[in-house]
Amino acid sequence: MSPTSCPSSSVRSAAVVNEDIRDLWRRSGGHLSPEDEEQYQRLLVEWAAATKGNSRSAA
Repeated sequence: MSPTSCPSSSVRSAAVVNEDIRDLWRRSGGHLSPEDEEQYQRLLVEWAAATKGNSRSAA
């Protein structure tokens, strides 16, 4: 599922967002295109929001 397919009002778990991040890196072969970089930045923001207040997220 594409990260852009979820309505902005829904909150995905950090684990789900993390899997999308890992999948993006796998698909890109470790070299992000400008479009992939934009998606990566959006996913990082979403992941940070999902882990907000979770002390284990920093580990």
